[in-house]
Amino acid sequence: MLNLSNRTANAVRSLQRLAAGMATVAPRIGDTKVPMSLLEKGAYINYQRIEDNVAIVRDRLNRPLTLSEKILYGHLDDPHGQDIERGTSYLKLRPDRVACQDATAQMALLQFMSAGMDTAAVPTTVHCDHLIEAQVGGVKDLARAIDINKEVYDFLATATAKYGLGFWKPGSGIIHQIILENYAFPGGLMIGTDSHTPNAGGLGMIACGVGGADAVDVMADIPWELKCPKVIGVNLTGKISGWTTPKGKYVILKVAGILTVKGGTGAIVEYKGSGVESLSCTGMATICNMGAEIGATTSMFPFNNRMVDYLNATKRQDIANYAKQFAYNLKADENAEYDQVIDINLSELEPHINGPFTPDLATPLSQFASEVKKNGWPEELKVGLIGSCTNSSYEDMSRSASIAKEAAAHGLEAKSKFTITPGSEQVRATIERDGQIAAFEDIGGMYANSIITSYNRNFTGRNDANPHPRFVAPPTLLPL
Repeated sequence: MLNLSNRTANAVRSLQRLAAGMATVAPRIGDTKVPMSLLEKGAYINYQRIEDNVAIVRDRLNRPLTLSEKILYGHLDDPHGQDIERGTSYLKLRPDRVACQDATAQMALLQFMSAGMDTAAVPTTVHCDHLIEAQVGGVKDLARAIDINKEVYDFLATATAKYGLGFWKPGSGIIHQIILENYAFPGGLMIGTDSHTPNAGGLGMIACGVGGADAVDVMADIPWELKCPKVIGVNLTGKISGWTTPKGKYVILKVAGILTVKGGTGAIVEYKGSGVESLSCTGMATICNMGAEIGATTSMFPFNNRMVDYLNATKRQDIANYAKQFAYNLKADENAEYDQVIDINLSELEPHINGPFTPDLATPLSQFASEVKKNGWPEELKVGLIGSCTNSSYEDMSRSASIAKEAAAHGLEAKSKFTITPGSEQVRATIERDGQIAAFEDIGGMYANSIITSYNRNFTGRNDANPHPRFVAPPTLLPL
């Protein structure tokens, strides 16, 4: 009986110790497996790496971290030994994915072939959008591009198929809109062979434009090297209202006027503050996209409810829910230090038009007429271009179409013609379904001297060879 009692007591104590041990083991964020994209199998969001790396770096630096530092340092190849000093050290990083547009993908794929690998080390996509020239109209321009670039498109299609890479054929849409709709996710690190890759920052991602050689390195499982960026904090307070719209382009036009085309060089622009929630997700993407015009390494926003709405709308509820669980690392630490801070009250933000010839010449709309006369700019704006990778979402198109329809209902005709470029085939099909293309076609479009555009660049010769002034404004102003 004694021996039996002892054995029983020992068994009870063992069970108690096991239960106590089990009780102290907290679930890890990495225990949940969520795919990066609905279009790729076997590639999962790696929040556990960020969690582990940030803990190591936080212990080393012994200070609060900004959001961009968390995401960037969370992707360090060697968090224990990496030198970390803003603006000085060079970081070796492990991006989550790579994106290439058709003009730069050709050489990148040729170089990757020499690596002797069966597939890329990280998910990689190729998007055929840059070789399509806008001349007559969507259908004819696409047919012409397919004919002229057939050899290029055939190479890209077969090479991506051989190496298991994603391929978006001509006519699928603009690379950055497709990435936002399908591949961007909060907390990710992506490099892309296009300067407006930061568009994905609208979904809380660090996304940087690089050259083809950098893309090949990452595809070949070599760490990507980046000079440790400084961090510019843009504190948004108040709430977007009226003609400033939740799309947010007025925000970046204002920031561009403050920082100029060189003020963001070597830095990540990190938006924060209570005003963030009044911006739409595609509005945040527009702001991050145009961060390239101020020279920024990239731009980004903290995870918020508007991102959740967009992820849900694009059928990525699992990513939205996973990001909610990781939200504590998808925002800056309290009292995090920035190299520069800009304060913008959205409630007081007036619509701006930037230009001509440079995107940092910011003029409030109320002063634009006087500036036109003072500088001798053409007083008649003859053409509006709505779209590009910056303002080509459904939200952009629907707002512009709404104004066009309202004008038509009152018997008004547009004095300035304009053209539109939806950001993806999904956007095009949706606005066609909703009757918005018809509203635009009723107004028409033409090429002439002075142009105002919702595109991101207005440098001389950027839109065409015409030397006359080009201005930058949000899509909602252009139908006016």
